[in-house]
Amino acid sequence: MGSTLKNKQRSIAQRTHNSDPEPEATSTITQKVRHISRTWLLDNGQELKGNLQGPHGRKRPQHEGHSWWKVMCLSGVDYFSTLGYQPAIAALAAGLLSPLVTILLVFVTLFGALPIYRRVAAESSNGAGSIVMLERLLSRWNAKIVVLILLGFTTTDFMITMTLSAADAAEHVEANPYVPSFLSGQHILITLFFLGLLGAVFLRGFKEAIGIAVGLVVFFLSVNVVVIVGSMIRIFEHPDYLNNWSDALLRSHSNPWLAFGLIALVFPKIALGMSGFETGVVVMPQIKAEGKNTAEQTKHRVIATRKLLTTAAITMSTLLITSSFVTTLLIPQAEFQEGGHANGRALAYLAHEMYGEGFGTIYDIATILILWFAGASAMSGLLNLVPRYLPRYGMAPEWARASRPLVIVFTITAFIITIIYKADVNAQGGAYATGVLVLMTSAAVAVTLSARRHREPYSVIFYSLITLIFVYTTVANIIERPEGIRIASTFILAIVLVSLVSRAMRSYELRIDHVKFDKKALEFILEKTDEPIHLIAHRPDNFNLADYLEKREREEWGHHIGRDKNVLFMEIAVMDPSQFKSELTVHGVEVGDQRILCASGASIPNNIAALTLEIRDMTGNVPHVYLDWAAGSPMKNYLAFIFFGQGQVASTTHEVLRRAEKQIMRRPVVHVS
Repeated sequence: MGSTLKNKQRSIAQRTHNSDPEPEATSTITQKVRHISRTWLLDNGQELKGNLQGPHGRKRPQHEGHSWWKVMCLSGVDYFSTLGYQPAIAALAAGLLSPLVTILLVFVTLFGALPIYRRVAAESSNGAGSIVMLERLLSRWNAKIVVLILLGFTTTDFMITMTLSAADAAEHVEANPYVPSFLSGQHILITLFFLGLLGAVFLRGFKEAIGIAVGLVVFFLSVNVVVIVGSMIRIFEHPDYLNNWSDALLRSHSNPWLAFGLIALVFPKIALGMSGFETGVVVMPQIKAEGKNTAEQTKHRVIATRKLLTTAAITMSTLLITSSFVTTLLIPQAEFQEGGHANGRALAYLAHEMYGEGFGTIYDIATILILWFAGASAMSGLLNLVPRYLPRYGMAPEWARASRPLVIVFTITAFIITIIYKADVNAQGGAYATGVLVLMTSAAVAVTLSARRHREPYSVIFYSLITLIFVYTTVANIIERPEGIRIASTFILAIVLVSLVSRAMRSYELRIDHVKFDKKALEFILEKTDEPIHLIAHRPDNFNLADYLEKREREEWGHHIGRDKNVLFMEIAVMDPSQFKSELTVHGVEVGDQRILCASGASIPNNIAALTLEIRDMTGNVPHVYLDWAAGSPMKNYLAFIFFGQGQVASTTHEVLRRAEKQIMRRPVVHVS
């Protein structure tokens, strides 16, 4: 048996709201404006939150899902859009070695990242990704801290995806010959316009994203195939391009071992070409699952997701190798440098140079649209990522449950990043690569730990080697481009601070959704419903009768509880203090002639408050609780309560009850000695 506390809390809040009249100075118009604004920001956010067809979106209950290849296009707007700038970044970083470095990138992608995320898909079929795998593999505060840190890197990944993609889209706008002259030199303003437009779309609502994604991916990949195939034909018809490149490569890198070492050093700079795998896993709930039961549907969805990941990886790997090859051979190295016409837009340069301004403009339009939509994909990921973890930990303000306030926060943050980095694609590449690589490293660690737990020695060795590669790549990228870890650290610090402050502010909530009693506990509580129950708190560490009798005698002396009173002992054990909300299950136990209500939870004061309120509603009488003052420093006790669920139990229990029940005569009475 049991009863839900949600309706109780809602009715209490409603009575409190109705009992507090608006200030007389507040006009009716002001009240309406405030109500409309609050409703628009908070209440209507449900359309966005959880229903987005974005990377972290969850399909509607009545929605049957989509074919895996359509969902691949959704995750691919981020992955495939890197073609807009990846070949230029590789050429700028590696020069003539760009094709060889890209081959190494493809090798790591197909034989490192792909196997890892195929396993992540199998162990995270609900689309939670590698972060939730680490959360399950770890426990208590260790798991929460790791998740908060990874959320910081994930936020870096998605935020920089938005700002970098918008900046690159702005470069394609400015470089087009048909763009009005007044836009010349307005790179930052154009980037801010794209970001503002993105935020406005999400404030309005974002639907049918998969249909748009399919069209954009087909359009974008088609024009890229035209450019790459045309470039390959030109190279085939004019062998001098290949001869000139190979001669120059041999002159500048005559020692193959030094060349290989340089490739290994340059590799971390282009690692952002592996982005999209985490997104490919978290879109799993969008895939249509076939089967008669949940097990069959889950199996089908995992298989479909693996097809998605493999197809996307092979497609992108092919495009990366060929695009890097043709751009390196056909474009002078000087054009890749800052201020050059191919800087940040190598394939666009070839599209204009080979097919004229008409087709070049078509290519620019396709690139601008998919880059902008990559930002939309990242925004939808953020909107579904933050509410997935922080509210569950009690580490987010209440307004973080709605999407529109988050859209405003993320849009403003994107503006700030754009202004700080002056909308420079190359300057943001390090931060983007850092976010991508840390996520991949965490996924590699997660699958390695999982293989170890499942006692798969060969898998442990294989995944450990991949983990070492990603660790090296991540560390090298951080050393080479420290701006990435700086911005990631900023996000981590912000998330941790907001989380801890929110946890402290929300710690006085009831934090119990449901209270259940076993048969024995119900017998104790309902034995004498005509008089209030006196609950004596007792530490759950000494269960002999003499201890209970000594405790009861001390409380009877201190509070004059008569022998004829309805007295029960109450024991709350703290199991996992890192949890925020939970269900409270109460068991009845007898030791001699003493009756004890035993329960376990994340926080002693909140559990006591929830238990006493439930007893009040069951019996119709306000119970009395007898507690001891906490010894020691008040600050130390407060921190013990926040992090370990115990410390200053008496005062905290009273405060939780005061906030949960506004009427004094209905509030359980707390006695302290």
